[in-house]
Amino acid sequence: MTYTLITANRNYSSWSLRPWLLMKALGLDFVDRVEPFAKPVNYDAFRAFSPTGQVPVLIDGDTTIWDSLGIALYLADRHSGVWPADDAARAFAQSAVCEMHGGFSALRNDCTMNVGVRVQPVPMRAALLRDVARLHELFEQGLDRFGGPWLAGGAFSLLDAFFAPVAFRIRTYGLDVGRGQAWVDHVLAQPAMVEWERQALAETWREESHEAELAAAGMITADYRQG
Repeated sequence: MTYTLITANRNYSSWSLRPWLLMKALGLDFVDRVEPFAKPVNYDAFRAFSPTGQVPVLIDGDTTIWDSLGIALYLADRHSGVWPADDAARAFAQSAVCEMHGGFSALRNDCTMNVGVRVQPVPMRAALLRDVARLHELFEQGLDRFGGPWLAGGAFSLLDAFFAPVAFRIRTYGLDVGRGQAWVDHVLAQPAMVEWERQALAETWREESHEAELAAAGMITADYRQG
């Protein structure tokens, strides 16, 4: 049975990128189904396939798995390579994945995901500065402790998939993550990330609330999106 992964707009949907990138890295065969954000609230439309009215969603036969972390844990039970093999690296990855899933609220709110633009951000509030400082610390800790080029060592893992949307945000807003920029450059150069970006730039969808969040984040200095 082939998996079906349901995601939303490549340009906006950071949560969608995580399982998509993980499944690409694992070499899994899946149907790639896009359900775009058509309006500010898509709950009713998305409830047709998602218990929470949100994406991403993974369909495996008669089983529906929702939430990016839920999907990742489901895949980890069935496929090798989701977590690092080394015990210390796996503990670090699991902790950081949970931190990303439940934290960094200022980064999410103030630096909305938008792959196709570059932004000069408004003056950063203290909460955002703390989130950026934590990224700086976390990235350097992972690279220094486990030797890179990935955040938990020599092999891609779920940790890299979970922070991949942050790599786009770092580039979009020019955030300073110190030596962690080496990981940012590395992940952005991966073929699957390049493909996600290519699809994002080709999208002509624009959704009002996402564009309003972008306008509030700062001054757009470049827009590479089609249309």
